[in-house]
Amino acid sequence: MATRAKRRRSTSSTRASASSGAGRLRGARSFQVAGPVRGSDPDPDLDPVAGFLSWCRQVGLELSPKVTVSRQGTVAGYGMVARESVQPGELLFAVPRAALLSQHTCSIGGLLERERGALQSQSGWVPLLLALLHELQTPASLWSPYFALWPELGRLEHPMFWPEEERRQLLQGTGVPEAVEKDLANIRSEYYSIVLPFMEAHPDLFSPRVRSLDLYRQLVALVMAYSFQEPLEEEDDEKEPNSPLMVPAADILNHLANHNANLEYSPNCLRMVATQPIPKGHEIFNTYGQMANWQLIHMYGFAEPYPDNTDDTADIQMVTVREAALQGTKVEAERLLLLERWDFLCKLEMVGEEGAFVIGREEVLTEEELTTTLKVLCMSAEEFREFKDQDGWGDNKREEDSLTIKNIPKLKASWRQLLRDSVLLTLQTYATDLKSEQDLLSNKEVYTKLSWREQQALQVRFGQKMILNQLLELTS
Repeated sequence: MATRAKRRRSTSSTRASASSGAGRLRGARSFQVAGPVRGSDPDPDLDPVAGFLSWCRQVGLELSPKVTVSRQGTVAGYGMVARESVQPGELLFAVPRAALLSQHTCSIGGLLERERGALQSQSGWVPLLLALLHELQTPASLWSPYFALWPELGRLEHPMFWPEEERRQLLQGTGVPEAVEKDLANIRSEYYSIVLPFMEAHPDLFSPRVRSLDLYRQLVALVMAYSFQEPLEEEDDEKEPNSPLMVPAADILNHLANHNANLEYSPNCLRMVATQPIPKGHEIFNTYGQMANWQLIHMYGFAEPYPDNTDDTADIQMVTVREAALQGTKVEAERLLLLERWDFLCKLEMVGEEGAFVIGREEVLTEEELTTTLKVLCMSAEEFREFKDQDGWGDNKREEDSLTIKNIPKLKASWRQLLRDSVLLTLQTYATDLKSEQDLLSNKEVYTKLSWREQQALQVRFGQKMILNQLLELTS
């Protein structure tokens, strides 16, 4: 099965163990950057799809006769469409491992393996990115026909390419601007400390044209959106995640939460298999993981329109709950006691300064963390002393204290009030209110006049606010 993003997360954003699946971006799919990177420009008269399909046959990538690669009938750019009806379990295509593009299969794989120690980074993506930088400038690269279906790098729609003011204006409160700032800082540090020195040490392998922070940033975005990460075996869960790799054909598929195909891994190949009936003429959708809309726009440059994304979530920053609790203190002694409780929660690793409680439409994804936090912050002084003496253990959870969405109205009044106050503080971080966004979405004439970025950001904000407002109703 294709790797899925972890749904239970305690930080509002981390830079991308993110290749839980391939991503899809809007825009033309011809590889272009400022100045030629490959030795010769592709012939504009050649059909890139025909060239790609010919290449598939050469490398043994088997495409079912029931599917076709097309721009027609797809939600964005190239996609895959059923030429005939497809039944669940049918093989759509199989990609031999020799056709995968990774740090191991590229033409400088030996060098990357020998220099593995010097190429370690926070992201873990440097070897693949160097492989891409090298292959893209090589006219005879095995993967040239595959690159012809890539998007135009200068037109990627990730928020990291938006002007900072626009990003903050449109996505304030969603968590995306903060995630992008971390990304940009990490990319810059990674490029100048590891990538550029490596390319300068091997000038015969990397032309001056590819020694560019802008190009590197674009390729990071492309790997974030298009790469796959092979899942670890269950017994290897404590190991570092596998390195990302590029999977031709699989990364053509667009994403839906309610997808109809899934990628399966086997020793010899990767197989895309139908999971639902797909009628003739319908698009084939993969899943990039159980992704909230803020993650989709951050990593892939788009969001699913409300209410389609059943995996959408809203975050309540952990420090916001602390702030809400502090609002209820009247004297300094109460304030100090509350901060003592917060420190104890930090010791239990239930909270952190950069963490977030994650709320889905039908479940609390960080149930243990939020339950423990509400319980500890709302305890009497005597209850807290006993709890602390037990190092936070014991005290069996009662059913009415279970923090599922449906049980929120049954929580203790003090818990509900603290949760409600935290939601109200969270809603204040957005620049717009729910009513104005409902009006925008309900007026099709006005909505269609919004730019692509405005539409996508609106869907992210609206989905989060709907979840937060559901919490308000449940805690009233």
